[in-house]
Amino acid sequence: MNPDLARAADAITRLLAELGPGTSPAVVSATVREACEDLRGSPVGALPELVERLARARLTADA
Repeated sequence: MNPDLARAADAITRLLAELGPGTSPAVVSATVREACEDLRGSPVGALPELVERLARARLTADA
């Protein structure tokens, strides 16, 4: 797991709990991974929150 994903592990856990039992862990992980890639270059201290917000927006937009 790369460092960005390691920091995002808490976000994955929170998103899975928030979105409920019908949510695929693989989909959430992939969405968080994509958010990490898209936000590369953002301030490191802000990344965890930015990644979680972007992933949440993408996951709920598909719902």
